[in-house]
Amino acid sequence: MFAAILAVGLLLAINFSSRITAGQPLQEAYNRAEAEIEQLEREQAALIAQRDYARSDAFVEQWARDEGKMIRPGEVLVVPVPAARSLPEQAVDTTVSVPVETTAPKAEPWQVWWALFLDAAPPDIE
Repeated sequence: MFAAILAVGLLLAINFSSRITAGQPLQEAYNRAEAEIEQLEREQAALIAQRDYARSDAFVEQWARDEGKMIRPGEVLVVPVPAARSLPEQAVDTTVSVPVETTAPKAEPWQVWWALFLDAAPPDIE
């Protein structure tokens, strides 16, 4: 009787251990799937936030000012243009000559910026 109980117990222990070892790869696959789901949910939340911002008025205004080069009434758009000497030598085309008028008196740089930003003639300081 003792041998029969021991045999049944041994069979149950072997069966139980084989089920545990068979379930380990399944548990690892489950853990990987859970981690991927969490990562995809974070990505979805970020994309939803980005979509909501793209639908907002703040995004439209930011795009209009930065990339659309648009201004509001009463504003002046200023686009700085680099001087030819600051450009790389490959970018400077020396074959084209642009006529320059020399009849007007040369303005100081601060006077040019004053006129650009304030849309008025600079004061005479002399």
